[in-house]
Amino acid sequence: MKIDLQGKITLILAILCITCMGLCITCMGLCIPCIGLAQHTCLNKSIAQVNAVGNEGFGHEAAMAAWQQLGTADVAQAPTILANINADKPLAANWLRAAVDQIVERHVNSGKALPKSEFEKIVFDQAYAPIARRMAYEWLKECDSTAEARIIPKMLNDSSLEMRRDAVALAIKHAQQLEKGPEAIKQYRVALTAARDFDQIESIHKTLTQFGEKVELQQHFGFLINWKLVGPFDNTDKDGFDVAYGPEQDLASKNSYTGKSGEVRWSEHTTTDEYGTVNLNEAVGKHMGAVTYAYTEFPADRQQEVDLRLVSKNATKIWLNGEVVMSNEVYHTGSSFDQYIGHVTMKLGKNSILVKVCQNEQTEAWAQEWQFQLRVCDKLGTAVLAAVLAAK
Repeated sequence: MKIDLQGKITLILAILCITCMGLCITCMGLCIPCIGLAQHTCLNKSIAQVNAVGNEGFGHEAAMAAWQQLGTADVAQAPTILANINADKPLAANWLRAAVDQIVERHVNSGKALPKSEFEKIVFDQAYAPIARRMAYEWLKECDSTAEARIIPKMLNDSSLEMRRDAVALAIKHAQQLEKGPEAIKQYRVALTAARDFDQIESIHKTLTQFGEKVELQQHFGFLINWKLVGPFDNTDKDGFDVAYGPEQDLASKNSYTGKSGEVRWSEHTTTDEYGTVNLNEAVGKHMGAVTYAYTEFPADRQQEVDLRLVSKNATKIWLNGEVVMSNEVYHTGSSFDQYIGHVTMKLGKNSILVKVCQNEQTEAWAQEWQFQLRVCDKLGTAVLAAVLAAK
């Protein structure tokens, strides 16, 4: 096939365009189709270079150059950058977000309209990183006064905790505007079902309680409330944390062990605390320099990834099916909701959970708490409840 001079030049420039976006300008009058291809290729290359940036400066120089190139892109390419943000790469994510901000600000400040439909696709597609979706939403809200009312009510069951929180807040606001009665209660219940943040749940709980409604907080959070307890064992001078007492060695076949002051036996305990707190001072007795073990079984109807979320001011250790999955040798430094989070895999069937809770010998009033709370949930904080397994 004979190719004329014009065709040869076009072919060469098309190849060059794929290598560098800047050269696309050269061939604009000769090869319109190759411009879009080159821009797309160079955009993806720049995104990949930013996402490749690592710790201790690895790839930093190439990423910086790529980031500067991305900042010059057209606003139509901003959704593509957002779609490639990886939440597991926070440094790269920050650079990509900064590039999008630069692109959109330049576009909006020039008096041009935001491509709303493309940004909304990012917002509603839960396959994308929550931080990317949130950024797309923030720009939509900035440029469209109707965005919040149009988008947020649809986020009550969203995988983004930030978007979900806004949706719950809006549902609470709507409930507050209703007169006290069935409709208000219904709206508060909708908000409660969707809520995952402790402060929102606590606020809704308080309001519903004032309405005379009962809220099953234990179930909502997924607290484990039925335990077998045994103790105390010795923790004098805090030496007991790494000592493998009886329950760690032989959990299944023994009912009694040698404890700190003699024989100790397992006892059944069910906490009635709304937030699942197991108070060992009450259940086992007030002891200093002591260890108590708590044991329960969690039946699962399938293998699944879950969170074990623990709160305790005491030193703690957790075993799941005989394997240590959490260890916190810390005493009385304070606590917060979901203080410690362990990402674990529950197997199909019964899963054994053993918790070791160590109290030291401090005498201050603030150091007397000897307790814990443990819940099972997914990564969003949605309760994962024990399954009813069919008997074989």
